[in-house]
Amino acid sequence: MPISLGNAFAKNFLGNAPKWYKSAILLFLVINPIAFYLDPFAAGWLLVVEFIFTLAMALKCYPLQPGGLLAIEAVLIGMTSADQVKHELVANIEVLLLLVFMVAGIYFMKQLLLYVFTKLLIGVRSKTLLSLSFCLVSAFLSAFLDALTVIAVVISVATGFYAIYHKVSSGKGFGHAHDHTHDQEVKEDHHQALEQFRAFLRSLMMHAAIGTALGGVCTLVGEPQNLIIGEQAGWHFGEFAIRMAPVSLPVFICGLLTCVLVEKMGWFGYGAKLPDSVRKIMEEYNLHENAKRSQQDKAKLLVQALIAVWLIIGLALHLAAVGLIGLSVIVLATSFTGITEEHALGKAFEEALPFTALLAVFFSIVAVIIDQQLFKPVIQWVLSAEQDQQLALFYIANGLLSMVSDNVFVGTVYINEVKTALINGAIDRAQFDMLAVAINTGTNLPSVATPNGQAAFLFMLTSALAPLLRLSYGRMVLMALPYTIVLGLVGFFSVELLLAPTTEWFYQHGWLVMESTLPAVQPALH
Repeated sequence: MPISLGNAFAKNFLGNAPKWYKSAILLFLVINPIAFYLDPFAAGWLLVVEFIFTLAMALKCYPLQPGGLLAIEAVLIGMTSADQVKHELVANIEVLLLLVFMVAGIYFMKQLLLYVFTKLLIGVRSKTLLSLSFCLVSAFLSAFLDALTVIAVVISVATGFYAIYHKVSSGKGFGHAHDHTHDQEVKEDHHQALEQFRAFLRSLMMHAAIGTALGGVCTLVGEPQNLIIGEQAGWHFGEFAIRMAPVSLPVFICGLLTCVLVEKMGWFGYGAKLPDSVRKIMEEYNLHENAKRSQQDKAKLLVQALIAVWLIIGLALHLAAVGLIGLSVIVLATSFTGITEEHALGKAFEEALPFTALLAVFFSIVAVIIDQQLFKPVIQWVLSAEQDQQLALFYIANGLLSMVSDNVFVGTVYINEVKTALINGAIDRAQFDMLAVAINTGTNLPSVATPNGQAAFLFMLTSALAPLLRLSYGRMVLMALPYTIVLGLVGFFSVELLLAPTTEWFYQHGWLVMESTLPAVQPALH
């Protein structure tokens, strides 16, 4: 019996998403104009909550479509403007370029990555040591590279591992084509091992993601907001690291201890070990690859290794925008490994472009936050507090806001407000320096609580790997919880108790020099 046109529209709307989810999105679209007419400020926060809901339900429906509908409506009813959205996209062009080109560049280095990490996976039998290795490597790389680049590498590696086991457990050889996105072909006796392997990879992914936050807070180049804060304060690379050390070092140590603890105790979804059947397949895969590796394949690995060296040098020294370095990786990797067909090139962009579009929608929501001044009451409250209370309040305010919004935006808004207060004489330079540390650590550490707090976490949630590993928004929040508590509390007490006396000691011993001049205040975001 043919369905009516209305039913056809209902089935097409958001595709295979559950009916209750479709109804919720339609309800949001109906009530938002009414709420905006009654109270624009409350409507702005309602929109933020609705967008977070679409992120939380990412496994039900990719957030681009429902989030995009909310963003389009926000522009149409006047919550923000197309010009403000464009301003946010232009202001974050380096992040967008990074996603378009760097993630694709990593795709063309997957042979090298799989080779190196397969050796690591087989060689390190202790799950705790392996988890600590992933966390440490991610932290080290994120201190000098970009966290999104590091996560792209880890995602590529984990997807490779998963695909290999899934293929073999489905009764196919290493060289056969296989669709690893569904489990219909997986043999019955492999189902339990597959679930355990998923849990194993989930824990490694989360340790790596937390590592990007541990390393990212330490240096001037670790996160985008670090650069903004450092430039506004007039700090060079070394001074930035020294000023952050009273907070970043205790947090780093306690973060690593947390990694060991949750693995040993098996709390919060951690502790799953690599099944013996999976290890055997990985060992066989390693032998298979070694046996069939030709001189041409070895030449490809060597080229990819040299490109990896260029990648690290280029990013560490900031020889160009991250996205442009990624573009150079694409050109070099494809030129010297024989990939010249347009179809082969296109596969590399499949992973990143949906997330790039989602991030553009996210910046539209940020534009609403700016135009409706949703953070203004919090900013005014913190700046009105006594100076001896400001450090803790700035840390808490930045941390809470970064859990629901973009930490780059939060950090930018706060550092500009604090710098204006300094220029107006409301605070002195020493207080400004310590507040800048509180802002930077506040945006970097508690924001691990939710995937929308850090772009690297959001990228992992919306990647093709997340549904394969059953890594949902709620599961990410749960697995991040012990780190959120430890990093948040250690960061808070370090800011409150260690920052001022340690900074004073740095001054007395000549590690830091009080600057008398500052760069000009950046133009207002409005």
